[in-house]
Parts: sequence; C-alpha cells; structure tokens
Amino acid sequence: MSELQEILSGDGYAAPPKRILEGLASAETGEALTHRKPVGAPHSIYEELWHVVFWQQITLDWIAGIETPYPKSSLDGFPTVLDMEKEPIGALCERFFAGLNAADEVANDNSRHDREIRCTSRPGQPVRTMTVLEQIENLAAHNAYHLGRIVLLRQLLGVWPPRSGGDSW
Repeated sequence: MSELQEILSGDGYAAPPKRILEGLASAETGEALTHRKPVGAPHSIYEELWHVVFWQQITLDWIAGIETPYPKSSLDGFPTVLDMEKEPIGALCERFFAGLNAADEVANDNSRHDREIRCTSRPGQPVRTMTVLEQIENLAAHNAYHLGRIVLLRQLLGVWPPRSGGDSW
C-alpha cells in the first residue's frame, strides 16, 4: 500500500476510516446519535460524512472526465433534511467506502497520476486544471480533515474510541 493509500484508507495519519466510522450504523449507536449536534457544533456526524461523500464523488467524477459543477453555495455540499431521511447512516457509510475504494484504485495506478484533468471552480472563477495525483492528494487531505471532525464529534458524544480501540487523544 502506498503512502497515499495509507492516508486515504489506512492509518497513515491517524485512525483509519473504518475505525472512525465503526459502529455508527449499529443498533447500539443508533441513527439518532449520528444526527445529534453537540452544543456549538455546526454539523452532525451524518452531515460531516455526507459532505465527505459528496466531495469524494465530485473528485471521482472529475478524474473520470465528468465536469460536475462546483456547488453554488457551501450549503449545497451538505445534506438537506430530505437527503438525511432518504439514506440511513449504514447506506451512507457503504457509499463512502465504495468511493474510497475507487479513490484507492486511482491512487494505486501510477500510470494515471500525471494525466491532467479539469476541475470546475467556484462560480465566477476559471476552471482549474490539475493532475489526477494532485486531485487525489486534495481528496485525501479533505477526507482527513472531516474524518478528524467526526472523531471530535464522537468524543463529544461519548462514543470514542470505538470497541476495536483507538487513540483517545
């Protein structure tokens, strides 16, 4: 596994995503917990994960040559109430890991890394061009940031570390 893959799906920077999301879809933790916002938190665990999946899919689209539009507002990158009602946390986790596996495949395919891709920008900004490798690195950084926020939310909600263990810091 390359260092980039370690950062995406392993434990290259902190707890791996499987551990960070462990138990969130179980009856023990329950749907309600993932939708709770601790005092002062702008988003719930569900909303943070949905946001990760949203951007992960846009990244994969751009790599595939699909110029998915950049959201018009930051609110567009987070779920609506209807989005949250339609997709239980277990299904959202499955969608996250499916996208993560696809990103891992791209990270592992060095022959694609130097290929330039078009990445749409904020409204009014020119389209950016970057390499596949740069976009996957961007995704890895974005995922790490939001997965760290999920750990903090789990800590605030009293469900960290998960049963399999993990650092409590």
